[in-house]
Amino acid sequence: MSETRNALNRLSAGRARLMLEHPFIGALVMHLPLRVASGHWCETVATDARALYFNPQFIDTLGLAQTQFVLAHEAMHCALGHFARRSHRSVRRWDVACDHAVNLLLVGEGLTPPPGALLDPAYRGLSAEEIYPLIPEDTAERTLDVHVDGAGGSARFASAGGSGGSAPDAQSGAMPAVEPGGSWDDAGNEGRTNGGIASAPPLLSASQAEALAQAWQSRMVAAAQQVRRAGRLASTWQRLVDRLVQPELPWRVLLARYMMSAARDDYSYQRPSRREGDALLPRVASAEVDVCIALDTSGSIAAAELDAFVAEVDALKSQVRARVTLLACDESLDARSPWRFSAWEPVLLPDELHGGGGTSFIPVFEWIAHARYRPDLLVYFTDAEGDFPDAAPDFPVVWLVKGRGMVPWGERVQLN
Repeated sequence: MSETRNALNRLSAGRARLMLEHPFIGALVMHLPLRVASGHWCETVATDARALYFNPQFIDTLGLAQTQFVLAHEAMHCALGHFARRSHRSVRRWDVACDHAVNLLLVGEGLTPPPGALLDPAYRGLSAEEIYPLIPEDTAERTLDVHVDGAGGSARFASAGGSGGSAPDAQSGAMPAVEPGGSWDDAGNEGRTNGGIASAPPLLSASQAEALAQAWQSRMVAAAQQVRRAGRLASTWQRLVDRLVQPELPWRVLLARYMMSAARDDYSYQRPSRREGDALLPRVASAEVDVCIALDTSGSIAAAELDAFVAEVDALKSQVRARVTLLACDESLDARSPWRFSAWEPVLLPDELHGGGGTSFIPVFEWIAHARYRPDLLVYFTDAEGDFPDAAPDFPVVWLVKGRGMVPWGERVQLN
């Protein structure tokens, strides 16, 4: 009992310190009531977006600063809606990706992680969805906490350490029992509890996950507004809230917008045939749009991603009557470039693309200038890690970027 009381005191002190030092995170943490967890299913800490479960023995190993980190870690999983965003993804890789995303955010705000927290700096600034494909399928990385959800169509428990194991109740096929007297409604509102030790909580249904995700988004927006009025909201959190409340459009939608805008549909006053009468009336005249596609073949873009991108361009091409000029380049232009496709021809990649060297975008623009070719739109598929020309060309350029590389000019579209 004294161990449990000490853990509760430490967690309470951690929450109070967060409210003073990191009020935005502290306000989110206060939405998670503390529950003592049974050690057979929770070795460290856990959350189901309705409460924070903790193993007193684990909390006893932490200092106050590390306790603050653990509290913030659970709250941010909830605020970011990780419990409702997994979809079809592998449980273990998704949990590892979520831990990297959350931990890097918190370390960036000056919080102190406990030993073993996942903190690969290569993933800094990436969302869990962007980190996920970079996690090996057989990863041995271990998560800090137990992730409990029923989203994505498969109810499960991921045990602490990311082992992908199940709680005993889940292994038997029975629905895990909530602590006696405890209950939550679909919106995640907590009912009464008896203050005892919590067994594994009930898994979230699809409707519960959706309702909880909306509730946490509202809580996050309210916390950001309150802290901003006090002048204490860090720019990192402001950008995060803005991105979640107003998410970026998928790259396919944005690419379609750019290609549609490049289409030259306009009114024509050209003299009609005499058989049409003497009046000169405006009418829509359509011409083919000329689109140049450049592919980064330096090795940073996988073949499957190139295939998906080209297939998307091919689908859009027929809608806007586009001629396509295809170029491939790593540090130099593929000697077989360009490949040209008329509006009625399918865009197909060559059987083999030369590449794998360094990355330079200059050869593509030099070839365009030397050929005296002026496309209506250039779309460059790349990770944006390479040498750029010093000046922008006199035609629109859209960079479809995998990763977090930045571009000096043109329109940048994030590959989600």
